[in-house]
Amino acid sequence: MFQTKLLLFLIIPLLAAGAYAAWRLTQKPPGAEYRTVKVERGDIVKTVSANGTLNPVVLVNVGTQVSGTIQRLYADFNDRVKAGQVLAELDPSLFRAALDQSRGNLANAEAQRRLAEANERRARALFEKDYIARAELDQAIQALGSARAQVATASAQVRRDETNLRYSIIKSPVSGIVVSRSVDVGQTVAASFQTPTLFAIAQDLKRMQIDTTVAEADVGSVRVGQVVHFTVDAFSGRDFEGTVRQIRLNSQVLQNVVTYDVVINVSNPEEILLPGMTAFVGIVVAERKNVPRIPLAALRYKPSEEDSAPKPSGRGEKTVYRLEEGKAVPVVIRAGLADGKFAELVAGDLQEGDALVVEDFLAQRKPEQGGPGGGSFRVRMF
Repeated sequence: MFQTKLLLFLIIPLLAAGAYAAWRLTQKPPGAEYRTVKVERGDIVKTVSANGTLNPVVLVNVGTQVSGTIQRLYADFNDRVKAGQVLAELDPSLFRAALDQSRGNLANAEAQRRLAEANERRARALFEKDYIARAELDQAIQALGSARAQVATASAQVRRDETNLRYSIIKSPVSGIVVSRSVDVGQTVAASFQTPTLFAIAQDLKRMQIDTTVAEADVGSVRVGQVVHFTVDAFSGRDFEGTVRQIRLNSQVLQNVVTYDVVINVSNPEEILLPGMTAFVGIVVAERKNVPRIPLAALRYKPSEEDSAPKPSGRGEKTVYRLEEGKAVPVVIRAGLADGKFAELVAGDLQEGDALVVEDFLAQRKPEQGGPGGGSFRVRMF
């Protein structure tokens, strides 16, 4: 008897709670089974997204045309340098020795030339008096020409060695900031096959560029002069701006996708954007200001039951559902420019503030078909 009373004491509150919940469901206000959004006015900005790398507009790689050992360094990372400023010096010993040898060869050639000139004058005077044959005069003339050629060759070698000695002093060709240094004192650089890079100098970090790649599906809407918004991880939450400067025609294939290089001009007056930073770019390809717009979720909504509403037939036409007296009423509209959240309302029987259905709660609560009564819940009797 006690157990029966205890069981009734537990079951009766449960039944009462279930009856109250069922009553609340039947008393819901009109339209409570739908989630809606409103038609509003605002801006629509369509962008093409891409990733790129920040680089200086002019980056000069400074190398050396002669081989040697670094004897002195006069510039380091982040140093500001002027055009013509000395950056480094190679050991000049070998270059000076070669220059001294060339100058000695030149002095010897000039002495040979003077002797040949004297022999030529003497032979010419003797030939005029018929003391020597014509052949001896010709030999004297030939010896003079050869001596003059030796002087010219020796002079060229002197100029070459003087130039090599000047090249042992490495100077900056432009004014800018040293962003890279690839050598240290005592290191040997060889310029036999190609010029080694010793320094990289950014001419002006206040003007930079973003080198990015755009897929062929999006490059058709990109134009020179379009506004670009981008962010970098170093300054999260801050938006930077630039403009498209160039769309390069040399296509590349990356993972079976054809891409094109797009160069973006960036102003960096504070010099806070550094070379090599990754930029997350959004190129503004179209924009509408203060236009009626519809959330894209309303365009994607489809009723759970068979809909007998007229289907859109024209280009850009869509069907949305406006909530009227608790019911979802279909309305055919024509959509225009769309971004990732909204679409422009170009035409249609909608007004600002109209509620559009984006979700059907009733369809989510509808029980699965599972028995003669249509419900899936059964009470098991013990």
